Amino acid sequence: MPTPKKKSVKSPVTATPIRIAHPFRVGFVATLGVGLAIMLLTAVGSLATILTYIGAALFLALGLDPAVAWLEHKGMKRWAAILVVVVVVLAAFTVLLLSVIPLVIDQASTFIAGLPALIEQIKNSHWIEQVNAALGGFVDVNKLLQDAAKFFSDPANISKIAGGALAIGVGLANGVFGVIIVLILTLYFTASLHHIKQVSYRFVPFSKRERFIQLSEQITSGVGRYVVGQISLAFVNAVCTFFLLTIIGGKAAIVFAFIAFLLSLIPLVGTLSASIIIVLSQLLMASPLTALIAGIWYIVYMQVEAYVLSPRIMNRAVSVPGSIVVIAALAGGALLGILGALIAIPVAASIILIVKEVVLPTQDDK
Repeated sequence: MPTPKKKSVKSPVTATPIRIAHPFRVGFVATLGVGLAIMLLTAVGSLATILTYIGAALFLALGLDPAVAWLEHKGMKRWAAILVVVVVVLAAFTVLLLSVIPLVIDQASTFIAGLPALIEQIKNSHWIEQVNAALGGFVDVNKLLQDAAKFFSDPANISKIAGGALAIGVGLANGVFGVIIVLILTLYFTASLHHIKQVSYRFVPFSKRERFIQLSEQITSGVGRYVVGQISLAFVNAVCTFFLLTIIGGKAAIVFAFIAFLLSLIPLVGTLSASIIIVLSQLLMASPLTALIAGIWYIVYMQVEAYVLSPRIMNRAVSVPGSIVVIAALAGGALLGILGALIAIPVAASIILIVKEVVLPTQDDK
């Protein structure tokens, strides 16, 4: 009878301690790595403004590329199409710089100079008494207006405002310089965008290059159409605002048309923000009737923009759910201001496209 085999009892595994052969060398290399990472992050922070200029220029170049492609489709050579687009952009920028900006500055200066008289006019109007009666004495509006008139009548305060205006002027000069830099980079990127794409595609492995090119073309064309559509909507809002305020006798029509254009570049909330600012400004600067007419106009206009203009202009641009639009606009605005809010929507659309075309099919593969 065979004897049963004894089960071998495994001895417990003892963990061997990790020994570093050259601790000084490892610590030195790790310290160098951390220092290099900190240096790179510091460099990126120092170059944040330049990187913003480059991003804005590339974003605008993608917006001009559909115009170049349209002219090419009409039979024009690419160099000629680029030349036409560049000339049109330079002409528009020159007209803006030489005509609209001086008018904006002039009307803004006139408004600041006439503030004391405007405050007195508001204080003597009948609707201020109605506001005081509605507040029930909780807030003395007349006292607030009287203090404001006294503040702007004091030459010392005016000198302080002048000092602040000087600082604002320096900021505007820096802004104009930044706009010029972005314009130059935009024209350069527009002229060499095709070459930039081709060079970028060569960094992708050949086996995956065709799929990468398809996704890239979808993203860039969608971004370009989005830029064109958003600028078109902003331009329509600015023109309508100018004619509205001119017809109803509003104040500073050019200034508020310019404000409407800038704010309307922000998706979803830009037109609403511009309308609130304009209506409140006309209430203080013109009359309650003017503000009421402007308010009714903007209520109608926002419906027309949402259900008529925007679907027709943006029908071939990016498609993003409303909730993601809100989140992306808020996040982009918090990071990069107006520019961030403007580019947040196409960035979100690009991410959604990559997830749909790359990530989800990869996850569904068995």
